Amino acid sequence: MSSTGQVAVIIPAAGQGTRLGGHRKQFRVLGGKSVLLQTLLVFERHARVDHIVVATPADAVEPLAVELRRVGISKLQGVVAGGDSRQASVHAALRVLPEAVDVVLIHDAVRPFVRMSSVEQVIDETRRSGAASLALPITDTVRRIKAVDGQVCFGDTVPREQLVRIQTPQGFRTSWLREAHEKAEQEGWQATDDVHLVQKMGHTVHAVPGARMNLKITTLEDWDEALRYWPQWEHILAREEREHIVGQETR
Repeated sequence: MSSTGQVAVIIPAAGQGTRLGGHRKQFRVLGGKSVLLQTLLVFERHARVDHIVVATPADAVEPLAVELRRVGISKLQGVVAGGDSRQASVHAALRVLPEAVDVVLIHDAVRPFVRMSSVEQVIDETRRSGAASLALPITDTVRRIKAVDGQVCFGDTVPREQLVRIQTPQGFRTSWLREAHEKAEQEGWQATDDVHLVQKMGHTVHAVPGARMNLKITTLEDWDEALRYWPQWEHILAREEREHIVGQETR
């Protein structure tokens, strides 16, 4: 794949956040800004990202677009109305990408702790192989469960060497992802992430090492952890941004 094409990031942010409760989690305040904005700022500051598209609830499209431009998200290609699922939201966002985009990243709106170096690695691997995703090895013992006399009991141990936790960003050749979403719509496929859709098209998706800190804020426990992470994260992000700028200057 050519290294001269553009890179876009799609942020599906239309979820209701029911597991966390209260205000939609992507709009909760973390470090003085919404979780969504903190996430977007990583990509706004990344030199290899050209465009950002956000899929949000329909009633938030116009006010969010105005607010994101007001606070300096200069790479915003658009804010679109998301669908009833993550898959539908990504599909809607794909429709507004410029033709020059040949790599598209999909990143959770509520993963603000993604390192710029991890984004770089996913872009590089996507350009090399066509599809990649951050993934974190599982270190706990994993067992299946089964019902015995109406009680939940442990079953067989699942070899953890064969398991990972998928993180984002996930990166894809734009043509592959568009084709996968069109096929999914035609055939009625449903998937929890884009890796699954692209695999169903017969493509291999390569794993890029993730990081424990790159958590998805889903539950109250995640929110508490995010609050504990934040002071440390500000220092990490500042250092990574300096290193990223220096790295770009030496390319």
